[in-house]
Amino acid sequence: QVQLVESGGGSVQAGGSLRLSCAASGYTNSVHVMGWFRQVPGKEREGVAAIYTAFDITRYADSVKGRFTISQDNAKNTLYLQMNSLKPEDTAMYYCAAGGGAAIPLHAAEYNYWGQGTQVTVSS
Repeated sequence: QVQLVESGGGSVQAGGSLRLSCAASGYTNSVHVMGWFRQVPGKEREGVAAIYTAFDITRYADSVKGRFTISQDNAKNTLYLQMNSLKPEDTAMYYCAAGGGAAIPLHAAEYNYWGQGTQVTVSS
């Protein structure tokens, strides 16, 4: 089992920045890919960014390319999402996810473990 705990959400004005963190614990040796997802009520969970942990290979949704950066600190077993130039449409609950696959998916079904989420609200 892998446990994931997100932090760093909050409220910010458009154009501002936030950094989300996700602390991983448990059997992390089984994790090969980690990702950030977001969800608003009534919509499907959307993949935002993912990273193949062994080689730091990243992948982003088109909607966040150039604004968001996913990174990891292996020594701390922590995943980050730096979010810059935030827009009101970035408002959502953000979730950290972990999986054991060999690809860098942005589909929620490819991930086995999930955090509880952290709310990000961007006002205009």
